[in-house]
Amino acid sequence: MKDTIKQKLNALVERYEEVEQLLSEATVISDQEQFRNLSKEHARLLPLTNDFKEYLQLLDDIGAAEELRSSDDPEAKTLGEEESGILAMKIQSKEEILMTYLVPVDPDDKANLYLEIRTGTGGDEAALFAGDLFRMYKRYADNNKWKVEVLSLSEGDHGGYKEIISRVVGKGAFAKLKFESGAHRVQRVPETESQGRVHTSACTVAILPESENIGDIEIDPNDLRVDTYRASGAGGQHVNKTDSAVRLTHMPSGIVVECQDERSQHKNKARAMSLLAARLKDAEVKRQEDETAERRRNLVGSGDRSERIRTYNFSEHRVADHRINLTLYKLNEILEGDLDQLVDPLSREHQAEQLSEISV
Repeated sequence: MKDTIKQKLNALVERYEEVEQLLSEATVISDQEQFRNLSKEHARLLPLTNDFKEYLQLLDDIGAAEELRSSDDPEAKTLGEEESGILAMKIQSKEEILMTYLVPVDPDDKANLYLEIRTGTGGDEAALFAGDLFRMYKRYADNNKWKVEVLSLSEGDHGGYKEIISRVVGKGAFAKLKFESGAHRVQRVPETESQGRVHTSACTVAILPESENIGDIEIDPNDLRVDTYRASGAGGQHVNKTDSAVRLTHMPSGIVVECQDERSQHKNKARAMSLLAARLKDAEVKRQEDETAERRRNLVGSGDRSERIRTYNFSEHRVADHRINLTLYKLNEILEGDLDQLVDPLSREHQAEQLSEISV
């Protein structure tokens, strides 16, 4: 392990000891917010501190084993060689664990999210594919015991959706799905295709973290146009007698959001404001990422909405993620919500890229 890495880890251990001391002070104990924040930091740094102390002990142990290896006593030399080999593997394993503590924590990883699916090229077939994607994510959310709330939708003429926007609520939702943003492509023979030709259609998926406090995003009320209208359920089965649905237009950016999920206009407006804040935050993050694109070299893609990230080929039962060159012949399983086969490799690749940048 490089000295610079050891210095970073040592600094975090020192911070842990400092926090531990602060938590015992009366002034901190009497300040509930400060005490709560320091307690969270203490809990976060505790595993790192324990692992780093174990790592330092392993270095001492291998030093002693190396002394045995240089002994003139054959038995001691053999014992030293055996111990050195075992300790070297333990040290390597512990170094890998310690490196993960230095990976920057995404502050949005614990956030709920907004899932937006829109049709791209392909007309009716793209709308059907949008329906397949929403069902896939809904099944995945159910598997993780997350709640899915549909905020607004526009149905396709022959099924599926031209657009569907939903809110996903659950622990670790954004951390799991944040790499799903991008263009998803489907290759299959439509039911209306008499000659059996494969058609290619596409949908765009956007995953936006929900801000815990929309006050963090400044939205001038004078920049908003608020429209209300009557909400209707799928297929016109339900029509409100009051104008409860809300559409917000943010004039400077041109972003339009709407919500018709709740019966209350007030609740719909609050949900729409939250979605607008998430869209504005996402736009700002993307702008900053574009400014530093040459420095990022992110192996899992930039998240650009026009980037083709994945292809679903029905005739070959194949799903290919183009960012990490991963191909799985498990199309049915994935469409039924078994997304961890894609999500986990993407997360590992992202972490490996971050670790490589730390090690430079």
